[in-house]
Amino acid sequence: MDQDGRVYWAAQNRSPQDIPAYCKKGSPLRSAQLYPLDVPHEGFFQNSRQVTVYDPKTKQFTTIDTCFGTHHLNFAEDANNTLWLSNNTGLGGAPVPELAVAGWINTRLFWQTGEAAKAQGWTPFIVDTNGNGKRDEGYNQPGQTPDYSKDTRIPFGMYAMAYSPVDKVVWGSSLVHPGYIMRLDPGKNPPDTALTEIYKVPMPGYGIRGMDVDRNGVAWLPLDSGHIASFDRRKCKGPLNGPGAEKGEKCPEGFTFYPLSGPGFQGDPGAEENPYYVWVDWFNILGLGANVPFETGNQSDSLHALVGGQIVELRVPYPMGFFAKGLEGRIDDSKAGWKGRELWVTSGNRTPFHIEGIDAPAPGAPGATPETLSSPLVVEFQLRPDPLAH
Repeated sequence: MDQDGRVYWAAQNRSPQDIPAYCKKGSPLRSAQLYPLDVPHEGFFQNSRQVTVYDPKTKQFTTIDTCFGTHHLNFAEDANNTLWLSNNTGLGGAPVPELAVAGWINTRLFWQTGEAAKAQGWTPFIVDTNGNGKRDEGYNQPGQTPDYSKDTRIPFGMYAMAYSPVDKVVWGSSLVHPGYIMRLDPGKNPPDTALTEIYKVPMPGYGIRGMDVDRNGVAWLPLDSGHIASFDRRKCKGPLNGPGAEKGEKCPEGFTFYPLSGPGFQGDPGAEENPYYVWVDWFNILGLGANVPFETGNQSDSLHALVGGQIVELRVPYPMGFFAKGLEGRIDDSKAGWKGRELWVTSGNRTPFHIEGIDAPAPGAPGATPETLSSPLVVEFQLRPDPLAH
């Protein structure tokens, strides 16, 4: 949602084959001059979606045709109200590595002109492997033996997309096993200056999907190893560029792992939990504190919040069923205390086929019908100061 209440999401508004001219070689668009996106492609995670906007004031839909594919999206805090978008190019890696880019839309310019071509840009992920502190063209391509007198393009795509207000960079997650996080510094002119850092999740962690960043610039990760993990770049001891930086092994000391509560298999350091996403409460909306990360407990009908190093469970009681996909905070009335603040969490229906009552409603489950249990839901969480507060 932008500053004027318009809502943006990733949605298909053209065929993946109908590539606009401004995406291709010969375009006046700087991103296309440096890295044209003119290869026809198919696939859910490659470029089958662009951007759609809904304005609740006018009840109008607007489509924005992007050259790059879109998946997750987040706004920057800048004068252009820049919308950053990920283009995950495959759950197991990058079947079309040429499409592994991050894209952005200058929404201020778009609403002024209505021209998608003028308002957008994108960049491949270039790592400073020659160590000179800047981006250089003529970089190594994926699959080549790197020449460390040059920079190197990596084929990993971003899945999550998060903006760090402290240093004006964007972070994303790459799903290639065991999982990576990527830091993209746009620089002064992103098509020419954007540089990427990549960090591989070390053991005991593995398996990443979403992520978020707190207002101190710390990245928070959900891991299939049964952890919530943080990556604090300030803990890194050595140089983060130079030869080998494309491998993601420059700062294992930046990771910290917090085991989730719940049972685990023998020998596993974490719970048998498969969290999907993390959302960080920047503004203490719920009441557990500012910068508290919340992780979706997809095997436990819950949200996991990390508060003071301890896991706090926000559990939807049995037998209602809950499969959290995404969440967001909202302050309806800042003067109303806990009653004016809440988290809104989507509960998806793609995976939990065995929720009790999905065929026959479970006894005592309020509102539990086959229709409601098999449909997506939104769940509201509020935090009372004491059990008797009303």
